[in-house]
Parts: sequence; structure tokens; C-alpha cells
Amino acid sequence: MRPGGAGLVLGDTGWFFPVDDGPRSLGGALAWAFAHDVDQLNLLSESAPAILARRAEPFDPAPVVWTVHGTELTAAEAAPPAIDVTPAPTTEEFVLLLQAAGVDVVIEHGVVTGEVEGLEIARVLVDDDDVATIEIGVGRHDREAFALMHHDRPPAEALAEVAATVRNHRVVGAEAHPINRIAASRRLRSLLLDQPERVEAAALVPVPPALQRDDLRNDVAAAAVGSTEDGEPVVVVASVGIDLDLVPEAADVRTTRAPTARLRLVLPERDVHARVRQQAELLTEAAEIVTMPDDWSAAAR
Repeated sequence: MRPGGAGLVLGDTGWFFPVDDGPRSLGGALAWAFAHDVDQLNLLSESAPAILARRAEPFDPAPVVWTVHGTELTAAEAAPPAIDVTPAPTTEEFVLLLQAAGVDVVIEHGVVTGEVEGLEIARVLVDDDDVATIEIGVGRHDREAFALMHHDRPPAEALAEVAATVRNHRVVGAEAHPINRIAASRRLRSLLLDQPERVEAAALVPVPPALQRDDLRNDVAAAAVGSTEDGEPVVVVASVGIDLDLVPEAADVRTTRAPTARLRLVLPERDVHARVRQQAELLTEAAEIVTMPDDWSAAAR
């Protein structure tokens, strides 16, 4: 929970250089600032200053992000939001294959994947010649092993088998298993897409995270956009577990997808940490927190 790094406090101003100064380090830096009664945070970064500067903008007061060049500092300029990448046309046949298998088609940063209850079970890969292929399995290593063992099986048949296995492990009342523990935030989003009334929305569609996921095991917050029952635009971001960077991620999604929308953070009751509430209130346009019962996954359907 405690963010690591080097910090200096002078009056109500703080300077913080996180050990991991990557694009997801703003939330930890804000947590450090709250713990040390810092009103004006200066965040130092070598690896991702432009992205951090963008993610800092929705807060009031906005942290100042500095680019570190050896022993010199320069004020970082905010990077523009990521632009949606359209998948190659050659992926279309595999989109149809996923849909025929009853698998949710998810497109993030130009990559087509198939999910069951929020868990990725297939990925469409495109080579330099725009030739598309589909790999089936949960995560890269599972996909590679599945390809070696079942290389001669029709993709539709293999996809149906994996989808059925995953559904059995992620249904209500299933025994504890790694398959129903991973990608919990996306599982919660899957529930909200099916039952948007739980967050007082009329309809929701999934959108990519502001930053591309680098590993299936990294359970980053999962976002959706839509409208409330009164027709107002809304951004809903689901998170399970303690994620200090939840609010910067959610605000970044809103900035990218629907800047004027209401922002709702959806978490199990036990995961509503004080730092999350503090960060939500620090946004120029504050976020609402919607709690789910801690046993939400056992009574999801």
C-alpha cells in the first residue's frame, strides 16, 4: 500500500520521485502527498512525464510533473489522449468467429480479443503483412501451450471448449479457482454491462483503459461509457482490490472518452480505501463512488 520513493516536504509543498515512475505512478504519489499533508505536489519522472502530466490535469490543485534529465528538471508537457486504432480488416473473420461462439468481442488499442465474463480467452494477432491468426487460451503462455497441443483442431471447436470451461469456473457458486480470481475488475464490468441499472445507467458499452495493459495478470480498472436513465453521459469504472491509481485512470478515461460525463467508480465495499475517496474528491469534477457488496461475485446473476 505504501508508495516507495524519495520525498521532500517544504511547508505545504512536496516533491516526490517514485521508485517506479511509470505512467501508473500518479495515484501512489497522491497517496504520499495526503500522508504528508502536502497541498502542492511536484512529481518527478524519467520514464513517463508527458503521460503523468496529462493524468494530473483533472485534479485541483493539479500536481506539477517534472521531467528528470540527470540532475536537471524541466516542466513536462501533457501528452494528448491515445487515439483509437482500428483493427486490420483481416481480423473481421475472427470477430465473426468469436461472436458465433457467444464470446464477447473486445477491441483495445487496435487489438481484438475475446472475453468470457471479463476474462480474455482468445486474441487475434496480425503480422507485418496484415495476415491475421487467432490464438486461444487464457494468457500468452496458455495460448502457446494450447496451440501446441491442439494445433489440428478447428478454431471454432477449440474456442467453444475453452469458453465453456471458463464459464463453468466463473459462474455464481463455483469453487475457488485461479480462473475466477484473475481479471476481477473486468468481471465486475461484465456484470455492469449486463445490468447497468446497478449504477443507475440505462446502457453501457466497454471502452479500453487509458493505458494499454501489459499483462493479463495486471488487474487494472475496467471502464465503460453510456448514459444515465435521465440521458446524461456517464463513465463507469470498475475496480476490485486496492488500486491507488484508480482515480487517475478513471479521470484519464473520462478525459479521453467523454469529458463532460459524470464519473462513477464502482468498487466492493471493502476496497473503498480512504485514499480513493480523497483522490475522488480532489478532481475538478468529482467522481461518485458506488459500492457493491463484498460478495458481489457470488450473487452476480
